Amino acid sequence: MNKPAAGRRILIYSHDTFGLGHLRRCRAIAHALVEEHKQLSVLILSGSPIIGSFDFRARVDFVRIPGVIKLRNGEYTTLNLHIDIEQTLAMRASIILHTAGIFGPDIFIVDKEPLGLRGEIKETLEMLKQRGTRIVLGLRDVLDEPSLLRPEWRRKNVLPALRHLYDDIWIYGLPQIYDPIADIGLPADVRKKVAFTGYLPRTVPASTPLSGVIERIKEPYVLVTGGGGGDGEALIDWVLSAYECSSPPPWNALLVFGPFMQPELQAQFQERVNKLPRVTAVVFDAYLESLMARAAGVVAMGGYNTFCEILSFDKRAIIVPRRVPRMEQYIRASRFSDLGLVAMLDDTGRRDPAAMATALRRLPQQRLPSEVVIPGLLDGFVNLNRLVAMRLAEGNRAGGVARIGRSR
Repeated sequence: MNKPAAGRRILIYSHDTFGLGHLRRCRAIAHALVEEHKQLSVLILSGSPIIGSFDFRARVDFVRIPGVIKLRNGEYTTLNLHIDIEQTLAMRASIILHTAGIFGPDIFIVDKEPLGLRGEIKETLEMLKQRGTRIVLGLRDVLDEPSLLRPEWRRKNVLPALRHLYDDIWIYGLPQIYDPIADIGLPADVRKKVAFTGYLPRTVPASTPLSGVIERIKEPYVLVTGGGGGDGEALIDWVLSAYECSSPPPWNALLVFGPFMQPELQAQFQERVNKLPRVTAVVFDAYLESLMARAAGVVAMGGYNTFCEILSFDKRAIIVPRRVPRMEQYIRASRFSDLGLVAMLDDTGRRDPAAMATALRRLPQQRLPSEVVIPGLLDGFVNLNRLVAMRLAEGNRAGGVARIGRSR
């Protein structure tokens, strides 16, 4: 494999308007890249309000841009600043542009949103393209239903950027499981830029500290995670109702509410947890991978990172996907369920406690994900590092990327 020359740089953009998924995926990618390429530095641009709660490896750092959140009506508002949303977006765009200009990346990886939040990275894309930066769109395995994604990308005028600004489109999944852009009418010249990597495996580094909650819970336990928690209350409520019924599941349970769950909901759930001797709850743990690695099983909503962890740690899992604001989780859970990798419970709104209790009792009889053979399933970082090495080598042959205040 071609190794990058000293001082090579990758910039990753993540808009982070909701939850933890984008941040955790970008962080995992950054860590895998610096592990393989010893002279590489990676900088993450993120709007996540809790990015500082995570540890980062040497040669990985982040720039926190002002946060925004998406309201239930689809509109955006500032997360902490009491200023107009347009001013916040203007500040974000300026920070992104100037950071990219000074950092001078060899590769710019954009997570999910081709033009960024409301087009905030368009000027940055154009500037970096002129400098010779390799520009990559990184997509998770599922985005949304094609009938909804097609008009969304048309409304955002994504196609010109995909044609003229982006050099590559890397999809962190496999086409035999799902192709997120198969049925949205992309032209052939854009489809030629697509490469599937496989799913991005996760590990628990040896240096990871033992979570304090482990001392408070008896093993074996089932880990119940609502992701970031902003919309995880239905899952938590359903699991708690199963433990409150007359024939509760045989497992101990560890509930992770998520840092974005509303405080009043956290308090209500904690009050219920306090009455259940075999249930423990925490709001947030930055080392969720270590909790999952020790768990006997998992109950989760079905975001991309959760699936990667379930596969990586070979855990039997029950997935309760959401259907709004996107069908992403439902599509992913359905495909994985059809393949026998997980069990799925569809939340129709009734949330029968007995149904959840039964699913939990059946969990030990499920097949392990490793018993289902899918070639290349967890080759994501092998292929991602190979693609990065190829692009950096091309940059070497082309003379590199011009940087402000730095000659090459």
